[in-house]
Amino acid sequence: MITPIAVRLTKGQDLKLYIQQLVTEHNIHAGTIASCVGCFTQTTMRLAGATDTLQLHELVEIVSVMGTLTAEHQHIHIAVAKKDGSVVGGHLMAGCLVDTTVELILHRYDNHNFSREYDQSTGFTELVVSKAL
Repeated sequence: MITPIAVRLTKGQDLKLYIQQLVTEHNIHAGTIASCVGCFTQTTMRLAGATDTLQLHELVEIVSVMGTLTAEHQHIHIAVAKKDGSVVGGHLMAGCLVDTTVELILHRYDNHNFSREYDQSTGFTELVVSKAL
């Protein structure tokens, strides 16, 4: 069974922290981001390679957000468009502050459990999907 969770964030709220709060509040053990549109005044993301971060202190539009949600970890990628139309993307981090609004829809999958386990071949914790008990 899929349970949708739809919310609207307002000026100044932090998208990453709000998603973490929703995961806890709605007891999400397996979830995804179905839709997310809006804009930020400040953006923080970890860039590819998992070492550098990028902080933007300018108005940007969210053009893509996707991710897998577990109770312990939310693996979320984001892309935003700058005023000149250029797009940057990476891993969503705390510090993405809503400008006017963000419309967010999450899906909770009650028949599954997502977890993360260290994968020696990648050097990272990777998604493990199982059926809910």
